[in-house]
Amino acid sequence: MDFGIKGKRALVCASSKGLGRGCAEALAEEGVSLVINSRSADELEKTAQEIRDQYGVDVVAVAADVTTEEGRAKILDAAGDVDILVNNAGGPPPGVWTDWDREDFIKALDANMLAPIALIKALVPGMMERGWGRVVNITSRAVKAPIPALGLSNSARAGLTGYVAGTSRQIARSGVTMNNLLPGMHDTDRVVGLDTNAAKQQGITFDEAREKRRANSIMGRDGTAEEFGAACAFLCSRQAAFITGQNLLADGGEVNVTM
Repeated sequence: MDFGIKGKRALVCASSKGLGRGCAEALAEEGVSLVINSRSADELEKTAQEIRDQYGVDVVAVAADVTTEEGRAKILDAAGDVDILVNNAGGPPPGVWTDWDREDFIKALDANMLAPIALIKALVPGMMERGWGRVVNITSRAVKAPIPALGLSNSARAGLTGYVAGTSRQIARSGVTMNNLLPGMHDTDRVVGLDTNAAKQQGITFDEAREKRRANSIMGRDGTAEEFGAACAFLCSRQAAFITGQNLLADGGEVNVTM
């Protein structure tokens, strides 16, 4: 299927690896040129060259911290008039409610709510003027079914979800859609960290913690970055032009809800 986005330009944040890279590669496969970002310059440039070599698209690599004003300014300067924005940032650390103080919540909000909103405010007006645009925010299944160990993430991502719910409907007539893509357990560094934490708390090995978790999952396995990226590319497609303000679960059925 031709998604109709060949020749478009996308900014994909936190995309040197994991779900962000999965999204970047899926868009590159559709002929979208990229601005990719992470904090690690060496790893980012390696990813950029691999995408250039595999898909033959233009890739600009910007090493910067998207959670800071300075980092966002650097990214936006390189991005220019992009057609697609994929917001993404690493999640805050797991724990229990007594672990977190005000500063922990401020850091979580900066990374997982305020940084995406800043990029939306910077880039969406141009999309509206040109009459076409796509915004996909990578959030978490936790906004549908909060995860006790991820209280910081639950809070910050729920805030972004509320913002998107209102904003997406204010910009819809301009030809710009905005949706959230909610991952579950995908085979990424984030899940490795969660399994490591679970192993420590339960006094078992990492492999035991991982197998225990997978044994209780609906599909019996973790998702892949490629699968997640394909869902992102679809939300950016011409076929998804009538989908906006939605929270699409890509979690292997873990959130057990009827609607």
